[in-house]
Amino acid sequence: MTTARTKSMSAAGSTPQATPSPLFASLRSRRLWLTVLGWSVAGVIFFPIFWMVLTGFKTEAEAVADPSLVFSPTLDSYVEVQSRANYFHFALNSVVVSFGSTLLALAIAIPSAYAMAFLPTRRTKGTLLWMLSTKMLPPVGVLVPIYLLFRDVGLLDTRLGLTIVYTLMNLPIVVWMLYTFFKDLPRDILEAGRMDGAGTLQEVWFLLLPLTLPGIASTGLLAVILSWNEAFWSLNLTSSQAAPLTAYIASFSSPEGLFWAKLSAASTMAIAPILVFGWLTQKQMVRGLTFGAVK
Repeated sequence: MTTARTKSMSAAGSTPQATPSPLFASLRSRRLWLTVLGWSVAGVIFFPIFWMVLTGFKTEAEAVADPSLVFSPTLDSYVEVQSRANYFHFALNSVVVSFGSTLLALAIAIPSAYAMAFLPTRRTKGTLLWMLSTKMLPPVGVLVPIYLLFRDVGLLDTRLGLTIVYTLMNLPIVVWMLYTFFKDLPRDILEAGRMDGAGTLQEVWFLLLPLTLPGIASTGLLAVILSWNEAFWSLNLTSSQAAPLTAYIASFSSPEGLFWAKLSAASTMAIAPILVFGWLTQKQMVRGLTFGAVK
């Protein structure tokens, strides 16, 4: 009996250990390489921002002659930037114009996308393609007529004029994104609302908007970022009263040359609000951009 127990224990002890399959090992290795590649690409993309922030804490001499990472940080560039121009005036203009143009674009795009998604005609596809083609036109091609028109109606260097231009600039993208989100919505839900007696406004307000809120939110966030970063129209249609932060940055470029430390400090102050805003809303943006991708 003891011999039988010994044999069974030796047989159990001699059982070979399970080894990872080649497929599992290859998948693990591929995941590791993809992670390394992703972090490398993120580092390359983020490095200019990191270098800009770093340069803002240097003196002008160090910014030009000393590219090292070891230096004595100073706030002189930020102090000089603040004394030269009122940062909060430009920041307020950026906030008003960016969020104002986004709200106006959404107010126009939501009924437009609704009509194209649920009440299509023969011209719907052609209209969408035409709207997208307007983004291919260089802005400088329409600068002169828009400038003359704004001059005649008194919209030069005004927040209202810049808001209108930014709205028209982002409207094709906003309509296209909302159109794709609305198309992914099952029609049965809207038909059930109609059977319960909901009108068009009630259908949009109580059914369409709550169900597509992630997509609308991500579209609005993207429009805010695009408006915040727009420089061409702000430099050509404003001078002082309605100039946003992009014009604030450009003011530190002079015929005497580029003051790298001051320019970096001004750029850091200009992108800081939108970086924080994007960081806080990244989950909503990713959720909205992937809205409807998985059924």
